[in-house]
Amino acid sequence: MRKVALSVAALALVVLGAVTWRAHSAASTTTTRAASVTTTTVPARKLDAPAKVCVPNHGSLVCTAWQPRDPWSSAIPDVYATTFAPVVAQPSLVAYAAWIRTSATDFALYPGYKGPGETASGVYRGPEMVPLSGRPRLLATMNSGFYEADGAAGFYVNHILYFPMLPGLATVVRYTNGTVNIITWTGGARPGPTIQMARQNLPLLVSNSVPTPRTANNALWGLTLHGLPDVWRTALGITASGDLIYAAAPAQTAQSMAHVMVLLHCVRAMQLDINPEWPIFVTYAAPGAQGPSLFVPNPNQIPGRFLYSSTKDFFAVYKSLRPGEAQPW
Repeated sequence: MRKVALSVAALALVVLGAVTWRAHSAASTTTTRAASVTTTTVPARKLDAPAKVCVPNHGSLVCTAWQPRDPWSSAIPDVYATTFAPVVAQPSLVAYAAWIRTSATDFALYPGYKGPGETASGVYRGPEMVPLSGRPRLLATMNSGFYEADGAAGFYVNHILYFPMLPGLATVVRYTNGTVNIITWTGGARPGPTIQMARQNLPLLVSNSVPTPRTANNALWGLTLHGLPDVWRTALGITASGDLIYAAAPAQTAQSMAHVMVLLHCVRAMQLDINPEWPIFVTYAAPGAQGPSLFVPNPNQIPGRFLYSSTKDFFAVYKSLRPGEAQPW
């Protein structure tokens, strides 16, 4: 979360909504009357893809479908992404969101060579990049949270406790059965035996499907470039069905970013990195980490960022081979 002398040209407020998704839609963008959305019944089954992103527009919903980003990995893709105009009247302003099917993927965490912070410098830091053993099934990589110097937080992966867990903080957790969750941490300083990975960053941004009261105080959510209240922010949320949502958008306050995650149907969400330097979400066009592509455009980042030693910690998504397997290391 370091400041970078970079001006943010695009200003946007992400306004997202969700309606029932139907496979193989003939159009990626449609306009639907709001009344018809409220009477639509969602089938009681696991959806094959995320719901469309819908933006209110004078009594209607302008809806944009998601597109698969890993069609090579399986018959049913597990990573989808979409770009859209969050304000209908300003179509040139674009926001970004990605959806990850947790039931078929492994969500992994890797230290960089500077983050976790210096107090953990004597501890083995792993590959500090996407390990070669994981690249054949690598689906996506993305930014993580603050440096610990900028916000005290727990960090645990591969049986190594880099920083002790702190009560009350938002925590993304991967359990030994392979499931993933975003919770408020209520345990001790060291995760228990059922936890494979835990990464904390500030308190919850969203809880029980609503922004937390703390989001009204923007000063509590990190130092921003030039002290501006609305900057690039990223967040990670979980839906009621247990799938993950990553979002990145410029010109966001803590409260507006929480609103983004609520409209993405996140029941809980946590803020990740903020400011223009850090947002990054990379997908890959083929096995072996071939054809890396920046989904979130950022002049401070390159597509192959996590294929060599990384300064900062990051998340990676792999096609799962079996539930609960250890992340590549």
